[in-house]
Amino acid sequence: MILMAVLLPWLSFFLRGKIFKGLLCIILQVTLIGWLPAALWAVADLLDERNRQRC
Repeated sequence: MILMAVLLPWLSFFLRGKIFKGLLCIILQVTLIGWLPAALWAVADLLDERNRQRC
């Protein structure tokens, strides 16, 4: 799932049911400069969600 968050950040949001964040991520990823922040945001959100589930 982390690899998908890096390569296709918007898809990782959609698959986790976060449609609004996925749409924002697509808008951010439209530019080549925005791809890196979108990928970092998707990975950080994924790791944050995993940490919240542990507690």
